[in-house]
Amino acid sequence: MRIAVVGGTGLIGSQVVKMLDAAGHEAVPHSPSTGLDLLSGQGVADAVRGADVVVNLSNSPTFDDASPAFFRTSMDNLLTAAGDANVGHAVILSIVGADRVPDLAYYQAKVLQEDLLKAGPVPYSIVRATQFFEFVDQVLSWTSDEHTVHLPATLVQPMAAADVARAVADVSAGAPLRGTRDVAGPEVFALDELGRITLAAHHDDRKVVTDANAGMFAAVPGDALIARGDAVIAPTTYRDWLTRRGR
Repeated sequence: MRIAVVGGTGLIGSQVVKMLDAAGHEAVPHSPSTGLDLLSGQGVADAVRGADVVVNLSNSPTFDDASPAFFRTSMDNLLTAAGDANVGHAVILSIVGADRVPDLAYYQAKVLQEDLLKAGPVPYSIVRATQFFEFVDQVLSWTSDEHTVHLPATLVQPMAAADVARAVADVSAGAPLRGTRDVAGPEVFALDELGRITLAAHHDDRKVVTDANAGMFAAVPGDALIARGDAVIAPTTYRDWLTRRGR
């Protein structure tokens, strides 16, 4: 199949392209660096022309109140072009539990993106993933100084980006789900605990302070980000990933 991968040069997209190509498909990456602008619509029709599947891995440049406008405009432009081109399957990557976190604008923007896809003209699949291992350092940096890192005890079930990419590639190469597939890491951590594990692996002697009001994830209630039901559990553990990355 010919598969257009929007956001195909990013962390997940570049791996999805490689996996699909290795499976014998023709995966074509599209991004601003290839001339695609989802907000203006520039290059969108060309990107989806002749594609059997379009995978949208683009992301809002911010996590704030501007994110809903990004997802609305980008999805409207992409779905209009995909419908006109008779694309047979549209796939997006979303977040496990996004609909259970009403106080985070970005998560609600992802729910909006899902709803636009469901109401659109193209048979669809939604892959919902938990947080990525690759973003843990960034999360720690939001609420840190030279001596401490403040983190809430929010429950998370993170996974490796490579496992996310595999899930997206597998769904993209199959028939439209007309629904959602959840994928998650094999372990549940409190975020403050995950911070301590990470700092120890980096030989960083800063202290983690448990702070219920620290950072974006402080707004997450209970186990909202933990996978439920028949979620697919990825194989890579966080400690194994840390070991491989440190080699």
